[in-house]
Amino acid sequence: MAVRPPRPHPFDVRAALAGLLGGLLLWGLHLATRPAHDPIVLLDGRWWILLPLVVTAACEALRRTLPRTALLVGWAALTVDTITQGNLVTLVMFTDLVYAAVLYGPPATARRVLWVSGVLTVVGTVVPVAIWQVPKAVLIGAVIGLVAFMPAATGWIVRNHRDAAEAARLHAEQTALLAEMDRAQAVVAERARMARELHDLVANHLSAIAIHSTAALSLDDPGTSRQALGVIRENSVEGLAEMRRLIGILRDTGGDKEPSAAPTLDGLGALVEGARTNGLDVTLDADHGDTLPAPVGLAAYRIVQESLTNALKHACPGRVTVTLRQPNGSLHIAVTSPYGDRPGPSAPGSGAGLVGMRERVALLDGTFESGPESAEHGKIWVVRACLPVTEGEPA
Repeated sequence: MAVRPPRPHPFDVRAALAGLLGGLLLWGLHLATRPAHDPIVLLDGRWWILLPLVVTAACEALRRTLPRTALLVGWAALTVDTITQGNLVTLVMFTDLVYAAVLYGPPATARRVLWVSGVLTVVGTVVPVAIWQVPKAVLIGAVIGLVAFMPAATGWIVRNHRDAAEAARLHAEQTALLAEMDRAQAVVAERARMARELHDLVANHLSAIAIHSTAALSLDDPGTSRQALGVIRENSVEGLAEMRRLIGILRDTGGDKEPSAAPTLDGLGALVEGARTNGLDVTLDADHGDTLPAPVGLAAYRIVQESLTNALKHACPGRVTVTLRQPNGSLHIAVTSPYGDRPGPSAPGSGAGLVGMRERVALLDGTFESGPESAEHGKIWVVRACLPVTEGEPA
């Protein structure tokens, strides 16, 4: 498949036509840059003026698509124009070819044109003055500077400004993209945090309600049903209070109110008592320091809370043990419960609790594991977490 040559830019075509028409107008009015008897004029006759004019106009149409080629051909056309009577429009269009070569050409071409035009200007100034020893010889270098170096320098300045503007635009786009990525990650992280908090706040109460309501429906005993309804009411009230607290935190955007205090390990006793009220046989063995960082204390509390909730929903009858130790600058948490086929009512699970515990531990750069293990009296389900006890912000 043949590669099509690049099409000239519409503006360049219009500029070329305007230059050609302007040059023809000067030619028709017999306005030339040099008289016919000038010694430099080697090609006498008015028709020779049109040849470099037409070639330079054609190069002007290619100033943006083929800047190097247009400059080289235009240089040859200007050389021919120099040995004729000359046309001012041909000279002006050549200066635009120098400007376009620096502005639109490759970086190497732009640097080369700038240096060559500068050297030619210096040489065109020094050599004639040294040879002829007259002040008017400086005008030769001035003309070369106006025709070659000034357009090249202007193109270089415009190119630098254009590249700087393009770099600033790309930097702004990258900054906006990074900001959007940060915003999306922040939204995802906040949604995950809210999901963990919501699950931890209401899962325990709703699980107790589901289990005791199932027991009340399955047993035809007024005393048992009344006791189950009492537990259901207590968990409903507590769950509603927790939901109101969470909704209040989410709606309080003014900052006028202090947020509700987050639970700490000091509340483990009340948490265990609530689990016992719901029917679990829980033993608490806590031996930890008094000055735990707030993120560590909250994570440990939620892990114990979710472990007791899972034991209430899935564990077999038997003792549930909660153990906390703090050796060597780390808080170790272990919750064990009987594992096996559960008789009687149970609550369905989605696995969100284990995911939430694992996420909490990962945010603190700790370790987490859960699963069944063999014990002396059969299998047990074990939840273990190790949280580094360090000052500073969590991961």
